[in-house]
Amino acid sequence: MSDDIAAIEEGAKKSGILWLALDRPRLAWHAWHDGAIYLVTGGGEQDLPGLGALDRVRVTLRSKDNGARLVEFDAEVSVVDQAAAADAVAVLAKERLNAPDSEHLTERWARDSTVLRLTPQR
Repeated sequence: MSDDIAAIEEGAKKSGILWLALDRPRLAWHAWHDGAIYLVTGGGEQDLPGLGALDRVRVTLRSKDNGARLVEFDAEVSVVDQAAAADAVAVLAKERLNAPDSEHLTERWARDSTVLRLTPQR
């Protein structure tokens, strides 16, 4: 594993939030799973306008302790087939704090939201 990918993995595992360069810098919660960052948008979840239409996005991970920038990188954006990636969706659901419908969260996401995978580019 390259040093950059190791830093990305460590930062993504330690902090549940990141910044995305979209129409403006957007804060988003996420989960790290199987070498990538997963996040959900729409359907009552965080608003990340235009992310699903992008091929790449600039990501910034910051320290959970002091907010200092740990690493910035480009990530390939892909829409996740939630049924085919149930394990990744389950990991993401565990990171969703204070969901009003935690028992039926993944069903709501399948119906109303988009799950995205951000794969760090080497």
